Amino acid sequence: MIYSIKGTLVHKEPFLAVIECAGVGYACRITCAASSQLGEIGSEAFLYTYLHVREDNIELFGFYSKQELHCFKLLLSVSGVGTKMALTILSDMDAQRFALTIASEDSKALTKSKGVGPKLAQRIVLELKDKVAKESITGADIKAAGNIAVPVSNECSEAVTALITLGFSQGEVETVMTKIDPSLSSGEIIKQALKYLSNK
Repeated sequence: MIYSIKGTLVHKEPFLAVIECAGVGYACRITCAASSQLGEIGSEAFLYTYLHVREDNIELFGFYSKQELHCFKLLLSVSGVGTKMALTILSDMDAQRFALTIASEDSKALTKSKGVGPKLAQRIVLELKDKVAKESITGADIKAAGNIAVPVSNECSEAVTALITLGFSQGEVETVMTKIDPSLSSGEIIKQALKYLSNK
């Protein structure tokens, strides 16, 4: 598995960037958001990557943040969503907006992406809402979550876990959690936290 790529940006076009590393040019399928984060041709570039292997094709996808990569993987876990559609959805809304859309069960927002009909949008929300709210994490992320000074409750723990899983830093999560009523449900805490983080 190729975790990430760092090198010189030698080519960029809509949905595609080529990064040269150790003499090899890696073509990465990217979102509009990732494209906007990359510099000019000849500048140093860094992308988190996802290697998609099929019987007849191997493609490398690049993402500007762990959040974006994680949302891409979540989308691929949904029946009926392929790499092209996942890339399209994350080009129409950034990772934070996508997470907020799922947490708030706003399936209508997903239908704005080409190829996403009402039924598929509802399926995406249905299959991912629990993952966004309750997905477990391990290792350093659990330690980080445990060090955050927020009121202790199952709802808060689930919200903190979900936010760190989505790629937010300990500092970001700690800051927003102090602004939210800890007695709310985990889903509502996540919704409010994502709104704060989206407006940063």
